[in-house]
Amino acid sequence: MRPLTEEETKTLFTKLAEFIGKNIEQLINRTDERHCFRLMKDRVYYVSESAMKASASISRDNLLSVGTCFGRFSKSGKFRLHITALDHLSQYAVNKVWVKANTEMQFLYGNNITKAGLARITENTPQYGGVIVYSMSDIPLGFGVAAQSTLSTANVDSTANVVLHQADIGEYLRLEDDL
Repeated sequence: MRPLTEEETKTLFTKLAEFIGKNIEQLINRTDERHCFRLMKDRVYYVSESAMKASASISRDNLLSVGTCFGRFSKSGKFRLHITALDHLSQYAVNKVWVKANTEMQFLYGNNITKAGLARITENTPQYGGVIVYSMSDIPLGFGVAAQSTLSTANVDSTANVVLHQADIGEYLRLEDDL
């Protein structure tokens, strides 16, 4: 387990900025304890400093994971967020989308959200900006990319995609071997 390089940190923070904006600083400098990002086998983990120090006594071969897996770097160097980061992303989210009850299951099966399934959207959500998807009872379901801005959402057809699916909590069941 090692710290991220300058390029890896820039790639990670660029991806996180799509979803939480300038709240990245709050993610690292928390009030309870400082946290940091560590890389282990192409996966990025969000670890408290005390857990990181405690894990230093475990050999690299025996250490499977420590902290919360935020995602992984692909072989081409791009960063892909995992659903395991949803709890932290939802706390600091800038752009949010709420879906109707009948659309929740469609989203949890990996489908995009159409305008007909959209209940609410935060103001000033940009097109292709990262959004956190919530149920009507404010339970985070996943995240995706806004296919339409808030202003253009009002003018599109009811079958047009509003949010493009990236990850949802149904992946815990569908991809349990890979997570």
